Amino acid sequence: MTITSGLPADFLYGFATAAAQIEGGGAEEEKASGRGDSIWDRFCEKPGAIVDGSHVNRTCNHLALYKEDIALMKSLGANAYRFSISWPRVIPLGGKDDPVNQKGLDFYNNVIDECLKNGLTPFVTLYHWDLPLALFDRYGGWLDKDSVVPDYTRYAKLCFETFGDRVKHWLTFNEPWCVAVLGHGQAAFAPGHKSNTEPWIVGHSVLIAHANAAKLYINEFKPIQGGSIGITLNGDWAEPFDDTPENIKAAQRKMDFAVGWFADPIYLGAYPQSMKEILGDRLPDFTDEELALLKDSSEFYGCNTYTTNTIKAIRSDDEFAGFTTMAFDKPDGSFIGPKSALGWLRDVPWGLRKLLNYLYSRYEKPIYMTENGWCIGGEGNLRYSYVFNEMKWHRIDGCIDDEGRVQFYRGYTNALKEAIEIDRLDIRSYFGFCDNFEWASGLGPRFGSVHVNYETFERTPKDSAKFLMDFFNKNVAQPKSTSNGH
Repeated sequence: MTITSGLPADFLYGFATAAAQIEGGGAEEEKASGRGDSIWDRFCEKPGAIVDGSHVNRTCNHLALYKEDIALMKSLGANAYRFSISWPRVIPLGGKDDPVNQKGLDFYNNVIDECLKNGLTPFVTLYHWDLPLALFDRYGGWLDKDSVVPDYTRYAKLCFETFGDRVKHWLTFNEPWCVAVLGHGQAAFAPGHKSNTEPWIVGHSVLIAHANAAKLYINEFKPIQGGSIGITLNGDWAEPFDDTPENIKAAQRKMDFAVGWFADPIYLGAYPQSMKEILGDRLPDFTDEELALLKDSSEFYGCNTYTTNTIKAIRSDDEFAGFTTMAFDKPDGSFIGPKSALGWLRDVPWGLRKLLNYLYSRYEKPIYMTENGWCIGGEGNLRYSYVFNEMKWHRIDGCIDDEGRVQFYRGYTNALKEAIEIDRLDIRSYFGFCDNFEWASGLGPRFGSVHVNYETFERTPKDSAKFLMDFFNKNVAQPKSTSNGH
């Protein structure tokens, strides 16, 4: 077995955010910026929709503090910054014939320029869940493929034209499974619909929108701008509860519904057979033209992942999991990893390595890990790290002690390193987080390596930020120049 030494010299690592999670500094500030409402603005106003009653218009004030944030990322050792563009910030009403907000374009131009000034590669997501509310009111948003695809494609084209001279890494969509299931199936996310038909319609629309925008970039912009484009999908490893054929089959079915729903049409040309069998005519058919568009529409595989589940063939009522039973226990009664603050998340680094091998083998594309993180219970009460010296306590670099997250990152980065060095997988990035608006959970759960005081907007690095950036600075083969944005 040949083992490479170190991560690739052009490996990208840093922090990942989304516009709706970090930009807002308050209702008045957002209004003055010219941003139009998104479906999340309305969802936040629905009683009980957001656990703590917080609002997407007041999160981390990145709109005003982007220079400080980017400088902080640089000081911690990052070489890249993954962020999203807010569709309603640049086209407030969203449509292909609607006016553009120059203030929005100026903001993202400034963010990109600030990244390059600080030697950070900008890694840009076009859609991270904040659909312009006007499009939802106009025709139902992702439920109307024929209307939303041209509107989204025009928005994407505007971004390519405006930012593509400096942005060389594009993601069309972040986690379409969440858009479809959480937004249109379980009513947990905006727009808050509960249905067993809408998710499959929405997923289909997103796939076609992705393909149209990606092919537009590949055919018209890539030859001149020289970047690459793909999609990022969420999906955790599904480990069979045991080695019985029925549990092995159930685990594959769970992977089909979690990952294959979007990845198989893009990379393999069809929906998974298990989905066709379960959903029947609720799963839309692709036209020949759509299949041609989807083919080769993602130049890499964008991977968001957090945990692992054990999967049992015992029938559940969760159609979105292929009617499998998801758990964390093993046949001997033990559990596969330590608990986090959230019931769905456990620390299972070996599952990451299995997932990466599965994705690379099945889809045969380079992998960018675009999101990964850990949530600690009661983190708002975590203490600063102190050292006792000369009869006094001193803060260490102003960092906050988050040992549980350090432990998580230690395991997951080692699994990533093994996947690259031992398994020889082509993995090209890894992104962590800063604290931010956690969607329907509000400002309570904290996944970040940088603490945010939501009253003052003060940022304080945590121990995990230092650990994470030190790990990559030590393991990436050599420093990477990013002054030209590549």
